[in-house]
Amino acid sequence: MKQPRAWQRMLSGRRLDLLDPTPVDIEIEDIAHGLAFVARWNGQTHGDWPYSVAEHSLLVEEIFRKANPNESPRWYLAALLHDAPEYVIGDMISPVKAAVGPGYGALDDRLTAAIHRRFGLPAVLPTMIKKAIKEADRISAWLEAVEIAGFTTEEADRIFGKRAAQQVHKLSIRLRPPVEVRAAFVARHADLLEQL
Repeated sequence: MKQPRAWQRMLSGRRLDLLDPTPVDIEIEDIAHGLAFVARWNGQTHGDWPYSVAEHSLLVEEIFRKANPNESPRWYLAALLHDAPEYVIGDMISPVKAAVGPGYGALDDRLTAAIHRRFGLPAVLPTMIKKAIKEADRISAWLEAVEIAGFTTEEADRIFGKRAAQQVHKLSIRLRPPVEVRAAFVARHADLLEQL
């Protein structure tokens, strides 16, 4: 019996095997392009542009950096890349991930490890860094929920946890065309690599 195809051709020309991803098949331009076209919240957001995973990733990195101003730039890079596997597997909302089961998590872990190795990060992040990035991710989700996804503050508090006013103060959701978000993502990635 013929095995089903488990690789995807990237715009860079790379052929990424989803079952056995390798760092040499990963390019930041492919990640930025894919994430700029993947909509958060399954596209159920207000505005003239979808809120992309690339835009979300930029916000999470900003939140993480402001909360952890003395961390190494490598961990800021990890925050920027926290959802990078979604450039090929899309952004599944939490209820869908729960329905799909553990297979989704295993696929995400394989891609994350390859992406991390490609950019000089450990395949598995230290627990404290992972928790701090997850907290920045929750803050971003709370802000997105309230500003563009139609949640009330009370609903967002129940689902994502109460957020202190100072955590979201001066933060805002940006909706930009994919070409602008893609360029901003690539530029931030380059800035962080230069700091390593």
